[in-house]
Amino acid sequence: MNFELLAELCRTPGAPGHEEQIRAVVERELAPLVDEVWTDPLGNFVARRAGSGPRLMLCAHMDEISFMVQHIEDSGFLRVLALGGFDAKTLTAQRVIVHGREDLLGVMGTTAVHLMSDEDRKRPPKLEDFYVDVGLPVERVRDLVRPGDVVTRERELARLGDLVTSKSLDNRAGLYVMIEAMRALGDHVCEIFAVAAVQEEVGLRGARVAASRIRPDVALAMDITLANDGPGTSAHQHVSTVGAGAAIKVYDTSVIVPANVVDHLIRVATERGIDHQLEIMPRGGTDTRELQLSGIGAVAGCVSIPTRYVHQSVETLDPSDLDAAVALVAAFCETAQVLATRTSPSPDPAPER
Repeated sequence: MNFELLAELCRTPGAPGHEEQIRAVVERELAPLVDEVWTDPLGNFVARRAGSGPRLMLCAHMDEISFMVQHIEDSGFLRVLALGGFDAKTLTAQRVIVHGREDLLGVMGTTAVHLMSDEDRKRPPKLEDFYVDVGLPVERVRDLVRPGDVVTRERELARLGDLVTSKSLDNRAGLYVMIEAMRALGDHVCEIFAVAAVQEEVGLRGARVAASRIRPDVALAMDITLANDGPGTSAHQHVSTVGAGAAIKVYDTSVIVPANVVDHLIRVATERGIDHQLEIMPRGGTDTRELQLSGIGAVAGCVSIPTRYVHQSVETLDPSDLDAAVALVAAFCETAQVLATRTSPSPDPAPER
């Protein structure tokens, strides 16, 4: 695993609809590996590698769960709304960065436990209980911050025994896998479009637009999946297990992956000695849905990275699972032409730039 690259991807901000900084990192890494790059009107970054065969679209979303400033109190504190799914109890004692006219360090504030009523202590916290404190007087805050500015979490990638932990491994881990798979890619027949998509956390929006423009024959998403493998859960509740290899998605609440895609991924992983496991996720979804359904549809699957503590600031995964996912995605790209079944009467037009 390239620790420095993953750390930079996790550190670089990219709230939904504000992915400019993370997109620049992805472009720097992918541009030397491909024949052509562009950014579409919604902000998706596309890197095309020429091939004589069917169109293969890879997709990993760039955005991270974040906040948007909704209101500035007369006291200078910021009220925010969520961009993506937050478990409010995980916000206590967290540091954030407010991306205003300049970046401001902030903390998520709430009522001290000493001042809570017995009833308040018993109920789960809500997002409305929190505010952002940037430590400045209101006049200075209003000079630097306005409603609509975004707020991201502040947390560096760190080693945790044999694992790594950070905020935003969802889905900077998927971006990492896509970049490194393109770097590792050998001979291939497919024309490959590697897409770093926007706004997944608020409704799979970027993947929908990118797939509609590219019109792939075959598609593969890269994202994290739940590793509910800690104490207090039985084996059938794990979804995936950290350290057991790349997770081949079979089902989530947004997609049923075609059996031929699952079988192909299993076969390639087995032939190449890549550690792998199957993923059936009873809640949640990924860009795979939009890859499958957009335009005239595509044969679509997903390679996932098992991750603990998802949508918290301490998301945790095993570097060996990242390496396995990189190897599996590269192998898929080298062999995916066998899955293509074009249904249109003539080749689709080239995707719009």
